Amino acid sequence: MDVLLTFMNYPNSIRSVIYTTNAIERTIKEIRKRLKPMNRLSSLKAAEKIVYLTIQDFNEKWTERKLRGFAEAQEALEPMFEERYC
Repeated sequence: MDVLLTFMNYPNSIRSVIYTTNAIERTIKEIRKRLKPMNRLSSLKAAEKIVYLTIQDFNEKWTERKLRGFAEAQEALEPMFEERYC
């Protein structure tokens, strides 16, 4: 049970980002949108390539994106992960 509530240890400003599924839902919607026009793909490998490239595209976009409220939360997060990142 403690593991399920781990996100409660994080600052309020970023909790919603941790437990929301919006990013997952958006990714799945985009994959479906890109696969739909291709009713007949030549192989499963072709579909996997489209999924892979879609996710790569999202990774690039999300890497540059700043998380709303993260600047305030960073001060609280640094001591929590000091062992891992320092």
